Amino acid sequence: MFQLLPGQIQQTGHRTRKSRLVTKDGHCNIEFGNIEYSNHFAFVVDFWTTFVEIRWRFVLLLFVAAFTGSWFMFSLLWYWIAKSNGDLAVQNRTEGHVRCIDNVNGLTTAFLYSLETQTTIGYGGRALTGHCAGTVALIIIQSLVGVFINCFMCGIILAKISLPKKRAKTVTFSTTAVICLKKGSLSLLIRVANLRKTLLIGSQIYGKLLKTTTTPDGETIILDQVDVDFMVDAGKDNLFFVCPLTLYHVINKSSPFYELSADTLPLQDFELVVFLDGTAESTSSSCQVRTSYIPQEIQWGYNFLPIISRTKTGKYRVDFSNFSKSVQVTTPHCVRCFETDVDQRNHNIHNKENHINQLKLGIDNLGFQVIDIHSPVVVTKM
Repeated sequence: MFQLLPGQIQQTGHRTRKSRLVTKDGHCNIEFGNIEYSNHFAFVVDFWTTFVEIRWRFVLLLFVAAFTGSWFMFSLLWYWIAKSNGDLAVQNRTEGHVRCIDNVNGLTTAFLYSLETQTTIGYGGRALTGHCAGTVALIIIQSLVGVFINCFMCGIILAKISLPKKRAKTVTFSTTAVICLKKGSLSLLIRVANLRKTLLIGSQIYGKLLKTTTTPDGETIILDQVDVDFMVDAGKDNLFFVCPLTLYHVINKSSPFYELSADTLPLQDFELVVFLDGTAESTSSSCQVRTSYIPQEIQWGYNFLPIISRTKTGKYRVDFSNFSKSVQVTTPHCVRCFETDVDQRNHNIHNKENHINQLKLGIDNLGFQVIDIHSPVVVTKM
């Protein structure tokens, strides 16, 4: 049976403290424990991915440590060469002494010379004399190491800046989902919007229902995954993502929500994770946007408010103030109630059509008999 619900606007759903696998902003709430030491070494082998995925604070620390550490290490080598050749100020130099490095008189000046060499500053106050072959080899090695560090650090910073998940920050889902009638079927609706004017090419959306199930053998499966198909009016693949879209999942006998009703929905323990995959038009990088809904964030008997309108100048305007707002609508209490009511109406319509057809064709009277008269007709003449 249908519920006649008064029309009032429902504001954005409140955040609940219930634990979930995927947060509203797409992060996975999971941790790994009891990992063997050999498995930790795998993160070091895949060092590039490790450096790209670490936090910015550690990247900046690595940036500072890489350059200052290399400057200091090579300054110790320059200091050792200068000391071995007797170039330091505390050493007694004989007359006619040939220096390996000019104006390197201690560890501080050796550090400054190392910094100037690797950053190619070249103030001119400290320089090689060319009389020591070891200094020529060391300056070549330091120059190559400096170029390698520059390339590596620039690559990490550029890779972190251009991560596809940054593009996902400009794609947002509605904070709540709703269940109402759509095109004559009870459906679960969510809303998604692209905040940039550049499109996501080849966008596809799908869902996974996570819940704890028990098999007929008695095995308990935690986070069992069930596919949930979403679609729009034009299909479910290659979405034209130029404006906010309302995606819906038809609740039928093949749907995992078939047994739910308006009363039992808040009592359920599941998590609906929704994924949106696409390719950024400007960078050609693939990205994925994720969010999740728990039963307390699914509103039965509500529908989203319209947000797209047309201005006087002919442009289409999107009002994001109503993006997650919904209003109560007349909705069946459960899927089975809706199907029973539809079947009853169809049966009544079918009986009415049969009755009309019988009236048009007539009804046979079983008590009426056709008798043939064989006697000749007598004609009376006047």
